[in-house]
Amino acid sequence: MATFADRLLPKTLVLFDVDGTLTLARRAASPEILKVLQDVRKKVVIGFVGGSDFTKISEQLAIDGRPVVETFDYAFAENGLIAYKAGKQLASQSFINHLGEERYKPLVNFILHYIADLDIPIKRGTFIEFRNGMINVSPIGRNASVEERNTFEKYDLERGLRKEFVRVLREKFASYDLTFSIGGQISFDVFPNGWDKTYALRHVEDEGFEQIHFFGDKTYKGGNDYEIFNDPRTIGHTVKAPEDTIRILTELFLQ
Repeated sequence: MATFADRLLPKTLVLFDVDGTLTLARRAASPEILKVLQDVRKKVVIGFVGGSDFTKISEQLAIDGRPVVETFDYAFAENGLIAYKAGKQLASQSFINHLGEERYKPLVNFILHYIADLDIPIKRGTFIEFRNGMINVSPIGRNASVEERNTFEKYDLERGLRKEFVRVLREKFASYDLTFSIGGQISFDVFPNGWDKTYALRHVEDEGFEQIHFFGDKTYKGGNDYEIFNDPRTIGHTVKAPEDTIRILTELFLQ
């Protein structure tokens, strides 16, 4: 049972996606939203649920150089596969141990061949990023600059490149029981079924919370916030930018 007796609403948990919700994609959070989060934390329990690895999220959400596990009550990276509560790490899971090397290699080989054959305006580097709980696939490469990411996002929205890539993988590797989830501007995540952001809820389901709010921008079907947004255990809020998150938080908890 969680004990957050210093909060006005200790049985209310508010969870946030990171990119597009608390920050611009892969950018640091603004001082404005960081202040609002700390004000909200006086009222309720807060946590983030991001698809990225813990190091990247920590860089984005740092406040005055303090560890992110000190400024959030719950910290869930890689959809909760890497998890902290009150600064202490919880049990983790491994994608490669779950899938096995002999099944992993054909998947990676197919992805790299597919990207090699893609005719897109530019390609950079790090097309597959291996994480503890998933792999992240980027047709343009994660080394793309901010400007290149923005350009690719528009290109992808017009042509549905990532959607088609995901469709092919779902068909080709149907027996693998994997989820392919589009998130951010340039990539999509691949992880075992059930290891979407609802995985994070496993860490809090026995903590006695009466309300769990979730804020996310990719709440549409196929987006990486869809499952947790629609989970019956959460109250979902769709946002388009950090400014929306500030506005809704203010309406809910700061008036």
